[in-house]
Amino acid sequence: MFSAFSSIDYRSIRASTPAETAVKRLNGIGEVLSGLDIAAIHTQDDMARALRTLDTADKCIRMILTEFRTERTKDVVRGAKSLIDLIQTARDEISGYLDSGKILG
Repeated sequence: MFSAFSSIDYRSIRASTPAETAVKRLNGIGEVLSGLDIAAIHTQDDMARALRTLDTADKCIRMILTEFRTERTKDVVRGAKSLIDLIQTARDEISGYLDSGKILG
């Protein structure tokens, strides 16, 4: 297991409520996404890797919302919506790169 994932799980375990656990997991996804550098996308492989990262993050967010369905506080919903909106913005930006010819074959 990667240490980044184990640290996220460890912080989640220490959460005092299920809603806090969900927020901490969402924050962990946000940390991973913050390392995504769209400006560094120059090839089709770079683009595919970035899109896979965004798709995986989106699926993880939706799993968290499903897992914590009964614990959906405003903080959980707000965090999930914010991340989903950022993912869509990143996808749009990547599509713009593709349309503008900045992505090499």
